[in-house]
Amino acid sequence: MSNHLLQLKSLGDETILDSELSEAVEYVYTSILRKVNKEITPLSAARSGLAATTIDGHALFGGGTPTAAAAIVDAYDSSLTRSTPTVLSVGRQNLAATSVGDYALFAGGNSSGYSAVVDAYDTSLIRSIPTVLSLARSGIAATSVGNYALFAGGTTNAGRATVDAYNTLLVRSTPTVLSVARMSLAAASVGNYALFGGGTDASIAATVDAYNTSLTRSTPTVLSVARQNLTATTVGNYALFGGGIAGFSEFATVDAYNTSLTRSTPTVLSGVRAALKGGTIDNYALFGGGATASTFPSSIVDAYDTSLTRTTVTSLSIARYNLAATTIGKYVIFGGGVNSAVVDAYYVN
Repeated sequence: MSNHLLQLKSLGDETILDSELSEAVEYVYTSILRKVNKEITPLSAARSGLAATTIDGHALFGGGTPTAAAAIVDAYDSSLTRSTPTVLSVGRQNLAATSVGDYALFAGGNSSGYSAVVDAYDTSLIRSIPTVLSLARSGIAATSVGNYALFAGGTTNAGRATVDAYNTLLVRSTPTVLSVARMSLAAASVGNYALFGGGTDASIAATVDAYNTSLTRSTPTVLSVARQNLTATTVGNYALFGGGIAGFSEFATVDAYNTSLTRSTPTVLSGVRAALKGGTIDNYALFGGGATASTFPSSIVDAYDTSLTRTTVTSLSIARYNLAATTIGKYVIFGGGVNSAVVDAYYVN
């Protein structure tokens, strides 16, 4: 069976593994079996407002809330085996994460106050502490382009336009600021560009800022709908911005930007939601979880292929929002969320 997105499943005590899927694939794909935690060890503590990124052979989930879990880092290898590297130097939530060169970076966030701390993990998961952000803040968006990890926007009780860049040696610079100060924005990279879209300050923003590999800023066509608490990820030649909220209205809108920064609007998500998370595996971009204004969490997972055709795949095992996602090996994994330590993994067979 070709190119079906599958969620790791277990049938009672009989786990269905990759090597055993030849005759069970169709059953797993169409079944209503829920994922069990013995297949993927959950995070070491339930938490939301965490961040995730990948370095070499490990997917890292760091920070979050409640406070007791705010410094924890969980690592999953390509076999989905969990370990717990050195904790963050400062526990915090609403931080951002991305990777550059041989380092995974966790930056900003808040705990008792706004944080400028940056924690770096190398390919051996050894932690170091690079130069702090130029401005302490939370609600940042992060992505990487060329030889730079970018941390943009955020809040210190007001939206900020600050952008911090770290190169592969972890030297910090401060590129041109965002064209509009804002927090709760989203970021993804496509081709030679890092894109930062949406967010809010005095008003909800539709603005998109693009930075090329030389960190020169441009401003492509705005999002089709202004919104915050959206998410972004990449598939093929497209950066996708999905979901979000403005006032009391959630959106299912998806905006796609190609490598020339031309915007299109693919089929919308199968349900409106904000505080969802996006991830990429092979030729699919996945949007999982989220919530509505009445705080009803969602377990929906929508997938877009490289032609931007949407399908809706097996749901998350637990509905949740404010989760994190990243890719490791052949898996995209969704971890955490409000009151949740659950980890769900998807792959293409």
